[in-house]
Parts: sequence; C-alpha cells; structure tokens
Amino acid sequence: MAIPRSAHRLPLAVAAAGATTLGLFAPAAAADVRYEPGSSGLGDSYFPDLGNGGYDVERYHLKTAYDPATDRLTGTTTITATATQNLSRFNLDFYKMNVRSVRVNGHKASFERTGERELEITPRKGLRKLRSFGVTVRYDGVPQPLSGPVVFDLPYGFLATKDGATVMGEPNGASTWFPANDHPTDKALFTVETTVPHGLKAISNGRLLRQRTAGGKDTFLWREDRPMATYLVTNSIGRFNVSTTTTPKGVPQLDAVDPEVASDPNSLDTPRNTTRVTDELAGYIGAYPFTSTGSIVENDSGPPLNLENALETQTRPTYQSPPVEKGVAHEISHQWFGDSVSVRRWKDVWLNEGFAKWVEWYWAERHGGQSAQLSFQQSYDDPPPIQPDRPPFWDVVIADPTRDQMFHRAMYFRGAMTLQALRHKIGDERFLRLVRTWVATKKYGNASTEDFEALAEQVSGQDLGAFFRVWLHAPGKPTAW
Repeated sequence: MAIPRSAHRLPLAVAAAGATTLGLFAPAAAADVRYEPGSSGLGDSYFPDLGNGGYDVERYHLKTAYDPATDRLTGTTTITATATQNLSRFNLDFYKMNVRSVRVNGHKASFERTGERELEITPRKGLRKLRSFGVTVRYDGVPQPLSGPVVFDLPYGFLATKDGATVMGEPNGASTWFPANDHPTDKALFTVETTVPHGLKAISNGRLLRQRTAGGKDTFLWREDRPMATYLVTNSIGRFNVSTTTTPKGVPQLDAVDPEVASDPNSLDTPRNTTRVTDELAGYIGAYPFTSTGSIVENDSGPPLNLENALETQTRPTYQSPPVEKGVAHEISHQWFGDSVSVRRWKDVWLNEGFAKWVEWYWAERHGGQSAQLSFQQSYDDPPPIQPDRPPFWDVVIADPTRDQMFHRAMYFRGAMTLQALRHKIGDERFLRLVRTWVATKKYGNASTEDFEALAEQVSGQDLGAFFRVWLHAPGKPTAW
C-alpha cells in the first residue's frame, strides 16, 4: 500500500467440480468421532476475530453481478477447503451482506450471524479432519465499506466509484464483498467471475480466461493460479482502456486505465514503467513470482471517494490516481514483498512497507538518482511530516506499531532506513543475498519479523541482536548500531 499524497504451501490442484460433486467425498458420520467447532478467529493480536480456525481454503470461485446504478451486488461464492480438525461447525468472515443460502457438500446447511462480520455455518454432518469439503454461499446487498484510523482514515473494502466500483481490501476489507477466511495466513487460488452492464469492464487478478456478452451484460472470468491472500483480491469495475503485451522476459501484462485520465503523462507511462520494473526487479531480487503483471489506474482522486492511495493487488496493482515512476516501483516490489512473501501477523507489516520504500530508494540509485544511503540520511535527519493525530515519527515501534498505526509513515521510512542501515552494516553482497534468499525461501508463504532477523544473522554471519533492537523493537531515534 502506498502512502496517500495528502511458508504457506502451494495448494494442491482441485478438479473444477461444484460443491455437489465434492459431496461425494464427504465422510459418513462415525459414532466414535468427536466433532468440535472451529475457532471464530485466528488470534491475530491486531484483529483477533479475523480469519477462522478448523480449515484451510484451497480455492475460491467468486461469481458476482454488480449494477452501478443501484450499487447492488449479488454473488455466489464457492469455497473448496480442507478440514484441519473434525468440524461440527465453522465460520466465515462476511460483513453486512444479506445471506440467502448456504450449502456444504451440496446439502443445505444452517447458518446465523454472530457479531458484525461472523457467518457461523453448521453442516448437516460433521466434517472429518484432512478431508476436502465444499461450501457455497449465495448473497446480495449493497456492500458497506469500512473506515477508521487504520487506513489513513479513508474508506476501504468494496467501494462505489464514479462509473462502477473498486476494491481496496487491506487489511480486513475482503469480507465487505465476499465470504472469506480473511487473514493472510490462509492463502488460496482464486477464480473471479463478474457480470456488469454492457460497456463496462471488470478487471481482476491473474489472467483473463474469457469474456462474453449476453442480455445486455458483459461477463469477465479471471483466474489467479498462485496463492493469494484475501485482501489482495481486486475487482475494479468501470470504463477502462485495456492494453495487453508481454515483458521482454516473457511475463504477460495487462493494463487498464480510466479513459478520463488516459492522457495524463503518468497514465501513459504506467504500462511502460510496469514492464521495466517487473523485469528489472526480477534481476535484483529473483524471478517474478506470478504469471502476469500489469496495472489498474482509476480516477478517484475526486468525489465521491477522494482517494489518492494505491494497493498492491496481486499481479495488477490498483492506483487510485495516475502513479509516478517510484509509485510503480513501490507497488510492483510488493509482488515479492507482501504478495508472494506475506505477513504472518499484521504487526509484521513493516516487512511489506519497509521493503517497498527501500526498493523506491534503490530504484532511484540504479537509475541515476540519489543513492539509497543519501535517502536514508535525509530521512534520518529530517523524517517526513506526520499525518494529524498520529504519534511522532520516532515514537513508533515498527516491529509492533499497534493496530491503528499499522500504516504510519514510520512503517515505510523507518522500515526502509532499517534495511539500508543493515545493507551498510553487512555489505552489499551479503545484503542482496539476504534479500534474494528471503523471497526464494518464503515464496508463496508467510513470514514474521523474527524470521527475517534469524535469516539476516544466518546470511551475514553476524550477531545482529543489538542492531534489530534499536531499529525495530525500541522507540526513539537510533544513535548507535
């Protein structure tokens, strides 16, 4: 995620079968098997009720229809999951939409709302541990965005725009438009199928498999075939100019630009910058982790949203206004730092934002701009101004900033300073080897601050405990390290 200018396994392939077919594999109930409810949260210290226990999602199929004239969304979400315990019932995160029916393994299941975002589902029979099961949820309503101090006091989730909608799901906004196990530790494969009034387009993650027109409506079918955290799913609906190409290193690329900003020089440069950054960062960091790249450039820096931020939606970052080159470098770098290697806990988010800001600095260094060390020194001597009502820059402990300060500027700039100071301390060769090892060994998985510290000591051969204490775990401006 950009500042506004104002090892999870790869899921096994699952046959493209509906929930009824999956029901053939549902085990018969056994009298000697004890079934218990899955937990209604994963215990993340910042969002204790986010995510759910007792199962692991392998695939989502999101089938939605959206009408901008009424802001009404209708949907059917089909989930393929594996029970990690003998389940008597389980939860999905789902915020304020009207649930019409739930089926588990093809059979009608009972359900109820328990709290603001918990959908509690009780299948007809218990679900056996290590067995696959299918869930289908039918729903409709007007999606309600979230807001609050976490994300710059801006609305987020599924958001109506001038001519359609956009999705900014970080950190807990996915459940505003589809039922989910909404925590980064449960990554899954996604198929997103969206029907909109004829003339509009629906842009999502991964590859566009099919587009069809019928009854005055257009349907777009997208598939992302690498594991993805729920908050990274996008569904931008509106009038877009779409271009497709392939980067010199062979990565398919699709860019979608709102025609109202298509003449903006930054919009014109976005596809070209995306190509350059995707291929060049692969040379610095390691192979690009996904099978497509691209961008979505919205025009929502004015009413009704007044957004000027961006989000690293997987394979295709979403920019709410035309990005400058360093903004593209920031969001594409997140494809490695945040999307492929995702946080284990939300308090680890500096691993996403600190790395992305450092990549901005390193990109400038490699392209004739000032060195990353000079960028470090400028930020150290004169930290960026802080948003109103936020703690002072040096007071934020970036390894545990508190929930409401997850995206404080210190997470970006002090995070980048930490990495540049580490680069200076252990040397270029070891630092770049550390970065490449990090993205290779944690690919498609989840990682923590402690994981990074341990790997840094392993690669460097140095005791870095004192260094990380002053930079990551203590408030105050570091004076010696």
